[in-house]
Amino acid sequence: MISVTDQMHRTIQVPSHPQRIISLVPSQTELLYDLGLGERVVGITKFCVHPETWFNSKHRVGGTKKVDMDKVRALKPDLIIGNKEENERKDIEALEKEFPVWMSDVRTLRDAAEMITAIGALTGTDANALEIVTGIAQAFGELRPTEDIRTTAYFIWRDPFMVAGHGTFVNDMMQRCGLINVFDEDDARYPQISAKELEEAGPEVILLSSEPYPFQQKHIAEFKEICPDARIELVDGEMFSWYGSRLLKAPAYFATL
Repeated sequence: MISVTDQMHRTIQVPSHPQRIISLVPSQTELLYDLGLGERVVGITKFCVHPETWFNSKHRVGGTKKVDMDKVRALKPDLIIGNKEENERKDIEALEKEFPVWMSDVRTLRDAAEMITAIGALTGTDANALEIVTGIAQAFGELRPTEDIRTTAYFIWRDPFMVAGHGTFVNDMMQRCGLINVFDEDDARYPQISAKELEEAGPEVILLSSEPYPFQQKHIAEFKEICPDARIELVDGEMFSWYGSRLLKAPAYFATL
């Protein structure tokens, strides 16, 4: 066993080369696949849709917000990888009484690079992690933010309206695209807002994410009534909020918007 410190500054004891890993975060599950961990990953959540082969074959231990403890115990993990924002504190506290739990806390691109590097070291896949981090840095280095700066609101939920606010990974991605988040004004990470507040904020652009709420074409008219002059776009939420190896693809996607 070795001592490691996670991104929540917790010191935990883990095997030097864990062989039975459970991931509780979709974007980190995809990262584990791209790190080449294969059969060493024994469990994922029902929301871990990438890669499809794992989604169809790996054991599922519940959701990101509701972990099935019995299913976790049955898999006998020697490492569980979670995230401060995506997983429930009560679930993590219950799990860490029985298993080593490494937690990420990702709010910026730099945090994401640190997470990928740390998981690479934790799992003995340092070289693959370095290749991914280098590729991400290169891709974002080539991203050219829009010169026509636009005030923007990024919606993650519909009833009630909720947006990405201060200190979120989405907010960092918006800034790298050259967008100004109209709700990046206080410490509320995912503020609930009213139609009136949206109207008063007057964003030039409204982005409707594909997740966690699955916004579709039919929802555009609702926002058009509130902000008739705004440009309203449906966007791929994975590109804005997944902070694992999918970041290799994000800059090219941002360039198409």
